[in-house]
Amino acid sequence: MRIARQFGLLMFGMGMWAGTRATELAERVKRNERGDVPGWVMITLMSALLVAALLAIAGPRLEELFNQAINRVSGLG
Repeated sequence: MRIARQFGLLMFGMGMWAGTRATELAERVKRNERGDVPGWVMITLMSALLVAALLAIAGPRLEELFNQAINRVSGLG
């Protein structure tokens, strides 16, 4: 579980880095320019892949935490 958590944190960090770089790139693009469309498509796909990887790793644990919270609130646990 520790390795999965570390991998999840690594993927989160990579996503934050990619998001920061995308924001910096957007700030550099002038309003009258269209920008690099294939580059934006690549950034979008990479972001989607990062989210999918994080959900694959952390999904079961998040579901377990959610179910525990609901059970505690409803008085079942």
